[in-house]
Amino acid sequence: MTAPIHSIWLMPAVPDATLLAGIVSDQSERFGTPLFTPHLTIAGDTDRPVTALAAAIAQAAKKVAAFSETVTGIETSEAFFRSFYARFAVSPPLAALKRQLDGQAREPFMPHVSLLYGPVEAAPKAQAAAEVSTALTGRPIRFDRLCVVTSGQDVPIEQWRVVETARLA
Repeated sequence: MTAPIHSIWLMPAVPDATLLAGIVSDQSERFGTPLFTPHLTIAGDTDRPVTALAAAIAQAAKKVAAFSETVTGIETSEAFFRSFYARFAVSPPLAALKRQLDGQAREPFMPHVSLLYGPVEAAPKAQAAAEVSTALTGRPIRFDRLCVVTSGQDVPIEQWRVVETARLA
């Protein structure tokens, strides 16, 4: 039996989470794509034990206060989990969390909150992204907690579950 796969997500505060969830829901309905909880992945697809991950997010949360980041733009890609997304700069708090919780990352950190998953025809996706860009670009999003989530590329989206939470200082 393989170890369960988890990720560490940085979560938007409730008002921003509600706004982003509404956008995800609208896009999911518009394109017939999966529904998911908006989040900023700090570390993905790890088989480290939940107890170790919970301890790590608790320690990191003590060192970083809740903070806001401005959406620098809405971007699209062909990647399933980044069909279109809100992009953020690598700010000091984001860099600190990434270093603490995923210091061995092989790929450059690209902070983002996905707003649409799945393959979508380019022209309608571009139109939807432009509409969302008008509403979100330049808007600050507040982040206030870290979560350990049963999730990963090989875990069905409908089975993703938050299993541990730590509030930022």
